[in-house]
Amino acid sequence: MIDSHAHLEMTDFDRDRPQTLMRARRAGVEAIVTVGTTLADCRKAVAIADQYPEVYAAVGIHPHDARDIVPETYDALKEMACRDKVVAWGEIGLDFYRDLSPRETQMERFREQLALAAETDLPVIIHDREAHAETLAALEVWQGRKRGVVHCFSGDWAMARRCLDLGFYISIAGPVTYPKNEKLRDIARRVPLDRLLVETDAPYLAPQTLRGRRNEPAYVVHAAGEIAAVRSIPLAELDRATTQNAARLFGLPNSLAFPETKS
Repeated sequence: MIDSHAHLEMTDFDRDRPQTLMRARRAGVEAIVTVGTTLADCRKAVAIADQYPEVYAAVGIHPHDARDIVPETYDALKEMACRDKVVAWGEIGLDFYRDLSPRETQMERFREQLALAAETDLPVIIHDREAHAETLAALEVWQGRKRGVVHCFSGDWAMARRCLDLGFYISIAGPVTYPKNEKLRDIARRVPLDRLLVETDAPYLAPQTLRGRRNEPAYVVHAAGEIAAVRSIPLAELDRATTQNAARLFGLPNSLAFPETKS
């Protein structure tokens, strides 16, 4: 199984990062994409990916920090984007819920980073919170090769359909386990299996049985189990499909997607 979106670079994991990764391995998690949100965290994510074979990195500036971007920020990100274990540009997008950066600034920086992802030929990891129409509008006019994932999906089925039509994957996190989140379970049921990813968004969004605790990659099996249940398929089938999907999107080794190729 692949946790397609976590934040191992955050200080929440500084005290026990090696133990966190060990627990993930024991839970059957073979790879993790750790996703930067600030320039400093991107540097840390790349360093962690270089240190641990099963960890890969994504680099980009979160909409919360869009106001802090200067030209030198992009120079540094482009340099990191060339590293072997950097597999995506993100986490980028729009957040109109917390509005920690002005909305116009968020939209401008989102468009700029989409262009940089195209320039560096990386898939994008999209953050969208309470900005569904604006996020879709940006993705529809993006001139890059339309490949990426809308992480921790929170829109409705109409938005999911449009994202799928544009060529994006849909990633489902721990909220699919929350008792009142029938809308997300319906989306998890309807998204084609070959376009679905699973994630934790750790340290955030722990699954229902662990709410109130720090989330971590080992817990991705909870979201995966719920998705398999609502789709009425074996967990092993869901695991195999989402692993292949993540490996395909991020260009991860074939040995992850097709275990029989391991030497």
